Amino acid sequence: MHVYTMTGTNRLPPFFYCIIGLVFFLVGMKALRDKTHARPIFTAIFWFILAFTFIVGPYVPHWITGICVLAIAALTASNRVIQSKSDNPTVEATRKSADKLGYKVFIPALCLAFVAVFAATFLPFGANNAIGISAVVALIVAYIITKAPVKSAVVDGTRLMDNVGPVGILPQLLAALGALFTAAGVGTVIAKGVSTIIPDGSKLIAVAVYCIGMALFTIIMGNGFAAFSVITVGIGIPFLIMQGADPVVVGALGLTAGYCGTLLTPMAANFNIMPAALLETKDKYIIIKSQAPVALVMLLVHIILMYILAF
Repeated sequence: MHVYTMTGTNRLPPFFYCIIGLVFFLVGMKALRDKTHARPIFTAIFWFILAFTFIVGPYVPHWITGICVLAIAALTASNRVIQSKSDNPTVEATRKSADKLGYKVFIPALCLAFVAVFAATFLPFGANNAIGISAVVALIVAYIITKAPVKSAVVDGTRLMDNVGPVGILPQLLAALGALFTAAGVGTVIAKGVSTIIPDGSKLIAVAVYCIGMALFTIIMGNGFAAFSVITVGIGIPFLIMQGADPVVVGALGLTAGYCGTLLTPMAANFNIMPAALLETKDKYIIIKSQAPVALVMLLVHIILMYILAF
């Protein structure tokens, strides 16, 4: 059983995870309170299980967490998790708020980014805690700017999580899958296969295969971080870094090459499917179709830059 050591910067993760778990719990309660909900019990169970893993997951045996993951996967696959009815603001109220705030609405988002970088770079909390710290600061800034009621964070945050639905946790599952693939030796298998198509000493082909492989594996996995560990172990290290390429350049451009694949896949649901759902577009793949030309051009740019800068 894994238990947090409650010293130093390790005090913060349980706090942030408990807040996230509380949001999931409230989404489940929202489903139970909705008298018009088609499947309130199954939907609530999904969110309660998810809340359980975030709040007490570090303190229970790993096999229990594994059962929880299988349970929420089964509920999602069987279409038992449905969005609850939400009291959305009227179009008039939304327009009025937009006119009042103007471009100030972007200030909390910018605070989120700047504070995260500052906290990760200069504060002794570590990069893992930087996002949580920046979220707290951004929330405070949002309250100052909007002068919204205190309950707004709970009401609107719960509604947003409910709108996103199960796809909101897809990046975590895919990142875990990437770690599993790496531990299982998938990178080694890829290296053996790639060695038959990359001629000895051909740096350009090696760079192209690495960048395209990062994009393709990201399309499959839906997560650049998950693809990075597998493809870098299988292609980046043996065919680039071991041949004299600068590991900093390979690592930096390799990861962003994977992001080109992120723009092209429905598996990256939080980037490509969720915005279409929130915007209520007729074509749920319209985001991907719009991004495809840019993604392909940027992938070519990555290949050129890596070949020039890495060697």
